[in-house]
Amino acid sequence: EHHARDVLNWPAEPQYEFLADEVWQDYAYGRNAIYDQGHHGNAILSRFPIISAENQDVSAHRFEQRGLLHCEVALGELHLHCLCVHFSLHERGRRRQLSALTERVQRLVPAGAPLIVAGDFNDWRNSAGRALVVELGLKEVFRDQRGRPARTYPSTFPLLRLDRIYARGFDVRHAEVHHGLPWSRISDHAALSVELELR
Repeated sequence: EHHARDVLNWPAEPQYEFLADEVWQDYAYGRNAIYDQGHHGNAILSRFPIISAENQDVSAHRFEQRGLLHCEVALGELHLHCLCVHFSLHERGRRRQLSALTERVQRLVPAGAPLIVAGDFNDWRNSAGRALVVELGLKEVFRDQRGRPARTYPSTFPLLRLDRIYARGFDVRHAEVHHGLPWSRISDHAALSVELELR
């Protein structure tokens, strides 16, 4: 609501609906925090039908609300599992959240199913990557393409490698970091995109 007062032409609908527009046929939103000015959370936008969605609260403490948004997407007969994360700023909280993510995937995602895990890992030490590669068979798409995760923060001049896209069951065709204008006006983190081909 406060954005509508401060920004000319601020959309009336929720941000994830505005972003989906007519391009993304389906979307899911996991609300993690509610406050006087509004709320925030994780969103997954999809051109394909989302057949299930669940947001798991993985908050490490009451001052930092975090979630894991897990969607199952129908690609014809095949089901793709997508998880969107926003991990804690603190190492201890990130370790607990990484354990929750790993446990969830091992419990709910079939071993051979294609999987994408993406979001703000706040992982400047690259400690999450080792666990996701070893325990879940994921690969980090920028490491696959360029030898190391992408620099994403701050979006005006990215220095820190905080955000990741991990995938399983795909070949990486192209991975790109979107920074500078107009991207730096949208978020304090640079946007990441990847083109994947299902194996």
